[in-house]
Amino acid sequence: MSEKINIVWLKRDLRTYDHKPLHEAERLGLNYFIVYLFEPSLINQLECSKRHQQFIYHSIVCMNKALSSFNRKVYIFNAEATDFFDYIVKKFNINFVLSYQESGTLKSWNRDKKVKKLLDSNCIKWLEFENQGIVRGAKNRFGWDKNWHSYVNSPILENRFSLNDFEFKISAFKFCVDEFPFLKEYPKNFQPAGQKYALKYLKSFTKERARLYNYNISKPEMSRFACSRMSAYLSWGNISVRYIYKYIKSSSNYKKNKTHFTSFLSRLKWRSHFIQKFETDCSYESLCINKGYELINYNKNDWLINQWKVGKTGFPLIDASMRCLIKTGWLNFRMRAMLVSFLCHYLEQNWKNGVYYMANLFLDYEPGIHFTQFQMQAGVTGVNSIRVYNPIKQSKEKDSDAVFIKKWIPELSTFDAPLIHEPWKLTEIDLINKSIPDYYKKPIISTDLSRTKLIKELWALRKNSFVKEESKRILAIHVRKKT
Repeated sequence: MSEKINIVWLKRDLRTYDHKPLHEAERLGLNYFIVYLFEPSLINQLECSKRHQQFIYHSIVCMNKALSSFNRKVYIFNAEATDFFDYIVKKFNINFVLSYQESGTLKSWNRDKKVKKLLDSNCIKWLEFENQGIVRGAKNRFGWDKNWHSYVNSPILENRFSLNDFEFKISAFKFCVDEFPFLKEYPKNFQPAGQKYALKYLKSFTKERARLYNYNISKPEMSRFACSRMSAYLSWGNISVRYIYKYIKSSSNYKKNKTHFTSFLSRLKWRSHFIQKFETDCSYESLCINKGYELINYNKNDWLINQWKVGKTGFPLIDASMRCLIKTGWLNFRMRAMLVSFLCHYLEQNWKNGVYYMANLFLDYEPGIHFTQFQMQAGVTGVNSIRVYNPIKQSKEKDSDAVFIKKWIPELSTFDAPLIHEPWKLTEIDLINKSIPDYYKKPIISTDLSRTKLIKELWALRKNSFVKEESKRILAIHVRKKT
């Protein structure tokens, strides 16, 4: 019998510090190897995009630089998880598989159940560790806040690595980056991937940028500097919630910028709150969490949806936001909410017709945030206020000098505020020696943005008995009762 070894299976935890599975692998004292699987069945899902894979790959490259001095690395394989583990248990004497629990989609959850069954049948124990304060199997929120605060205030794990002398050889499922040339070059318009940059962004936010946080969080251009920009690093696990929390709380700037940091940390907890919702019920991905809203009959309009997708609606802030997202993979929260609201409330389209498209675009795509927030902004939860974002009002308030609009819509860059916010009002005199696309002369829907039939229906359904019962069910699970 060959010597026993352990496997550390990485998923959305691509870092070498404050990492429990890696810490335990060292503590157990056996030889171990670290793996990441590019799983074809998951890569081909509607929510997955090339930019996600690029971020993942370059995060692993960053990890391997940190691990190289210990003669260690993350081994990448192109394989389904069940196929990989079925092969590996026959080739090696596996003692433990170590990983974090993953709050993923139904597909990844079903994958995990199959892997668990396979490992159990081979008498291999899978050690899955709680991930960043998210509780698996929670039926309600009793004690959830206490558990979260206990996690973020617990000591950061100081990962130390022993020098590896184990030679890991496997011929199957080889991953060759040359077969995926798009992975090699990382687009400069995206935030750089990897733990090195996660720390760099955290330090600059804490040292300088946080002082502008509350002032500019809702502004599309200024938020790019004033927000923490930690979302992508959190989504792919380049950094932990606990590390961010403790780093900020211990910062010499904490007292000076306490109001701004308090707002940010509350949103850090809010992030975990929504992931916990998805962990409890991943049907958020495909069905209205309040089943009563499945009663709505939508008139799908592919042309309207496509104009929204490419940023050619005729409403400048909508178009600028979408084009920015396409190019950079990031938008501030207010603009994200506005894009969803416009699709659902003004174009009167089903949220399901936009949810995967935007998942593809977000470099910081996190299932637990994305699907829960998309439904909340679409107004189909029955427990949250229906927020309708008027894009003209938002444009004038959040980009009053039109810096953001001019940056992303060159067709309008020669016009100034206030005319640029409503280009359909430009006169023949305004357009002398100038031209603008027809969709800015006549946007895809009426510019009066009156209350649509769908908005009225969303509000009316709140009185529906089935919607009310569903709302009670949702609140019973997710509301933390005061004691």
